[in-house]
Amino acid sequence: MNMERVEELIQELLVEIGEDPSREGLQKTPHRVAEAWKFLTSGYQSKPTDIVNGAVFESESNNMIISRDIEVYSLCEHHLLPFFGRCHIGYIADKKVLGLSKLARIVDCYARRLQIQERLTAQIAQEIMEATQAEGVGVVVECRHLCTMMRGVEKQNSIMTTSSILGSFLGDAITRTEFLKLIARNV
Repeated sequence: MNMERVEELIQELLVEIGEDPSREGLQKTPHRVAEAWKFLTSGYQSKPTDIVNGAVFESESNNMIISRDIEVYSLCEHHLLPFFGRCHIGYIADKKVLGLSKLARIVDCYARRLQIQERLTAQIAQEIMEATQAEGVGVVVECRHLCTMMRGVEKQNSIMTTSSILGSFLGDAITRTEFLKLIARNV
């Protein structure tokens, strides 16, 4: 990302909305906004294979593995406004397990791009399926979208839920039901 150019664009935007970029509170805003965008879109510079980085380990078990309540922060590609919430991931290992921190890092890799929640959910599920060669994967993402809370319909209490179910989670209703019950539990 060309930080200098982004700073120029932010300064132009401030002028266009009727602000004075030279006033005290806004003098460093173009730089701060450019830094923020660099971080918020850092997923474009991340490769999921680099994130996994060999942290796939042999395992005798084929149990269901679940990581719940992984924080999600992303930007809606339609309005460039944040959406945020949590992601629940489950998979059934087929002799391979993924390092726990890698699940959250995969979520961040895809969330730190301009997104729609539906695609984000599918990308996370597909990446985990490919990395682990799991029997099945389930991903549920629940988010609040500022584009529907701050503007448009202005519905502050709405939550969007998306799911991506692959392999045995898709083909076996009992497995899918177990996953959904486990992520819904209040532990």
